[in-house]
Amino acid sequence: MTTGSLISDLLLIFYYWKAIGDKFFVVHHLAALYAYYYVLGHGMLPYFANFRLLAEFSTPCVNQRWFFEVLGYPKSSKPNIANGMAMALVFFLVRIAVMPLYYSRMWSVYGTEAFYRVPPEGRAAWIISSVSLDVMNVMWMHKIARGCYKVMCSARRHTVETRENGKTD
Repeated sequence: MTTGSLISDLLLIFYYWKAIGDKFFVVHHLAALYAYYYVLGHGMLPYFANFRLLAEFSTPCVNQRWFFEVLGYPKSSKPNIANGMAMALVFFLVRIAVMPLYYSRMWSVYGTEAFYRVPPEGRAAWIISSVSLDVMNVMWMHKIARGCYKVMCSARRHTVETRENGKTD
C-alpha cells in the first residue's frame, strides 16, 4: 500500500507539476521508494520501515490544508487555523519528536552482527533514506511552524481590530 501510494503521488506530482510540483516532494517519494524496495523486495529491516510509516499520521492534516486552499478558505478562517495547529502538532509528534528514539535504535543495531548481515546496498538504503527524509522533515517542520505562527499572529490581530471597532464575530 505504501509503495502504491508513493508511486501514485509521484505520478500526480509530475502530471500536475505546475500546481503541486516540488523537488523536495519528489526527493521524499524517491527516498522512501528506495528504502521500501529493500524492505519489500528483500524483507530487510521491517521494524525500521514500520517505524517510519508512523510519520504518515500527519498526512491527513497536510492534505486537508490543500483542500481548504482549493476551496478558497482564507488562511485566517477558524477551520484552517484549527487544521494548521493540528498539522503542526501531529507533524512534530510523528516526524520530529520520534527522531531521537529512531536514531537511538538505529545506533543500537549499527556495527552488530545483524547489521552486517544486511548487504551494503541495503544498509545504504536504510541510512541514506532515513537521513534525507529527516532533513526534509526538519525543513518542513520549520516552514509549518513559521506558517502557523504567522497565521496565529494574523488571527490575533484580526480579533484585536474587531474588538477595537466594536464588532463581534
